[in-house]
Amino acid sequence: MSIIRDAYPSRQGTTAETLPRQDAIAYTPWHAHAPLTREQHAAFERDGFLVLRNLFDAEEVAGLKTEMASLLNDPSDLEDETVVREPKQDLVRSIFRIHAQNALFHRLAADGRISRIIRHLLDDDVYVYQSRLNYKPGFGGQEFYWHSDFETWHTEDGLPRMRTISASILLTDNTPLNGPLMLIPGSHRNFIQCRGETPENNYRTSLRMQEIGVPDQHTLTRLADEAGIVPATGEAGTVVLFDCNTLHGSNGNITPDPRSNAFFVYNAMSNQVTEPFAAASPRPHFLAERGNVTAVTPVEGRITRQLAMSKAA
Repeated sequence: MSIIRDAYPSRQGTTAETLPRQDAIAYTPWHAHAPLTREQHAAFERDGFLVLRNLFDAEEVAGLKTEMASLLNDPSDLEDETVVREPKQDLVRSIFRIHAQNALFHRLAADGRISRIIRHLLDDDVYVYQSRLNYKPGFGGQEFYWHSDFETWHTEDGLPRMRTISASILLTDNTPLNGPLMLIPGSHRNFIQCRGETPENNYRTSLRMQEIGVPDQHTLTRLADEAGIVPATGEAGTVVLFDCNTLHGSNGNITPDPRSNAFFVYNAMSNQVTEPFAAASPRPHFLAERGNVTAVTPVEGRITRQLAMSKAA
């Protein structure tokens, strides 16, 4: 049993209420030296997400895509459990803990264009709580159902509070048709409890198709009616930042065009995981870093494959 008060109870039977958020959204007020404009800062607080276009240039993206394709074609050097496949066919869906398994994506996770913004918004040093490459191949990429990441991380990992932000780096063009990330603006302002209980080792199935820890359809309909649904589309090199409690999901991809993104979750050093709030045991470390975590030191400059590999050698 957790020794920390459960501020956001969920998965405790048939109850599925909407609870007010008890945590800040941006932990630092905007100021003239912030790494975001006043308008960007306000948009993140209001909507729970922010789309930053052309943060990485074409050459940087090309190097990241080459590395991503190499890992897809030969994942033999990766930890077996970190490679997750699609539920209906033998296609790679995600590669987890990529920042700890690959020098180039380790460099990307530390990039100052992202990490300085995260540190500003969370007003703390941060570490990589989770990382992954998301592949959504043409004709076969399956959907990710609606959910709040925080609900899962809180119940199954023991993440205490909402002081965590995700960054999705688009490595291919994300169009309205090829299964882009979709978000419900303003949904981060309340916590949506979920019904049911957490099965043992739920992650083994939820990584392929999430069925536990999803909001009920009535609540999703109400929120979508109130605020709409926004697809986070953009050209490769765009970055989407979103609060850990923002409801999001994506459709399947039946177009010929693949949709691939690098995904990093940054957690405040002061918000490290405890024991799960609604699961018998915590998920493995490749899904939620715990224990001796290391703060991200922002790295400046353009990303080159050769530079990242030489520093890792």
